[in-house]
Amino acid sequence: MKKMDKKEIELLERENTPDNVIRHCKAVYKKAMEIAANFDNVNEDLIRQGALLHDIGRSKTHGITHAVEGVEIARKYGYPTEVLNIIERHIGAGITRDEAVKLGLPEKSYIPQTLEEKIVAHADNLTSGSEEVDIDFVVSKWKRTIEDSDDNIERLIQLDNELIKAFEE
Repeated sequence: MKKMDKKEIELLERENTPDNVIRHCKAVYKKAMEIAANFDNVNEDLIRQGALLHDIGRSKTHGITHAVEGVEIARKYGYPTEVLNIIERHIGAGITRDEAVKLGLPEKSYIPQTLEEKIVAHADNLTSGSEEVDIDFVVSKWKRTIEDSDDNIERLIQLDNELIKAFEE
C-alpha cells in the first residue's frame, strides 16, 4: 500500500475493525485498482477511500446493516458524499428499494450509480476474505446463500460484463 492509504487504515484500526476485515478491505482496494486501470475517467482517490472503508461498519455489526453503519462512521470523520455512497452501495451488486425493505434496511435504493461505486462493489464481490475469486464462484455462492437470488445474480453478471468482460481479449 502507498503511504497515502495510511489514513484509512488508521481509521479502520481506530474504529476497532477486526484484522480480517482490514485485510479484506486492503484486498478489495487492490482488486478495485486493477479494475479501475481499464478506465480513463475514474477517480482513483474515491476508489481508494471507498474500497478501504467499504466495510468499516463491520466494526459495529456483521449484518447487512454494516453499510449503513459504515456511512455514519465515515460521515463522522468528514468523508464526502461520494465516499459515503460507495460505502452504502457496495453490498452485493446493489440492493433495490424493495429488497432493502425485506432486509430491514432504510427504504431506498442501494444500487451503485457511479463508475467508482460499481468498481468498489464488484471488487468486493470478487474478493472472498482476502482472496480473489472469479464470477462463477460468486454466482455459485449466491445461489446457495441468497433466497430468490435470480435478480441479484442478473445484476452481478451485468456488472461483471460492464467492468470486466468488456476488457478481456
